[in-house]
Amino acid sequence: MLWLTLTLAAFAFGQAVQRLCRRSPLANPVLIAILAMVALLKWTNTSYAEYFAGAQFINFLLGPATVALAVPLALNLNHIRRSVRGLGLALLAGSLTSALSGVVVVWAMGGGRDVALSMAPKAVTTPIAMSLAQEVGGVPALTAALAIAGGIIAAVIGQTVLRWVRVDDWRSQGLAAGVAGSGVAAAQIAPLSGLAAAFAAIGIGLNGLVTAFIVPLLALLLSLK
Repeated sequence: MLWLTLTLAAFAFGQAVQRLCRRSPLANPVLIAILAMVALLKWTNTSYAEYFAGAQFINFLLGPATVALAVPLALNLNHIRRSVRGLGLALLAGSLTSALSGVVVVWAMGGGRDVALSMAPKAVTTPIAMSLAQEVGGVPALTAALAIAGGIIAAVIGQTVLRWVRVDDWRSQGLAAGVAGSGVAAAQIAPLSGLAAAFAAIGIGLNGLVTAFIVPLLALLLSLK
C-alpha cells in the first residue's frame, strides 16, 4: 500500500499546485505527480518493478476511467449527430497528421525504422499504441513513453494553442484533446465541460481505430523503401 498511497498523494499535491496557479494548464497535476514520484524512486533507489507491484491498482483503474467517458458521450448524442461530417474530417486529419509527422521527424533526424514506427502511434491511448508498435516492429516501451509524454504536452499547451488560433468551441477543444493527447489531455478538459468530455471520448476511441489502420500501412510503405 505504500507506493499506492504515495502516488495518490503526489497527484493530490499536483492538484493543489494547479489550484494555487489558478488552474493553469501549465501546472498539470499528472506531470507534477510523475516528476515527484521519479524523484522519490531515485532517492530511495526503488526499482520500477517494485514500485509497480504496489501501485498497479491505479493501472487497473485506467480501464474503468476510460469507460466512464461514455457517460458524457451518451448525454450529448444530439450534438454528436449534428457534427458527424466535421467530426469525421477532423478525426482523419488529426490521425494522419500525428502518424505521418512522427515518422517524418524521426527520418529527418536520422532515426531508424524501428524508432519511426514507435513514434507513429504516439497520439493514441497507451495500450493501443504499445500493441501497434509491437505489431509493426516498433519498440513498445519507447512508444509508451512517447504516448505519455505526448499526452502531457497536449494537456499543458493544448488549450493555450487553441486560444491563440481562436478556437473556443467545446466540441473542437474536446476532440483535439482526445486525438492529440488521449486520456491525459481528456482528463484535463473533461471537468470544464460535459460537451468537451463527450468529444474527447470520441477522439480517444476513434483515433485509436483510425491509427490502427494507418500505422500498418506506414510500416508497409517503409518496408518497400
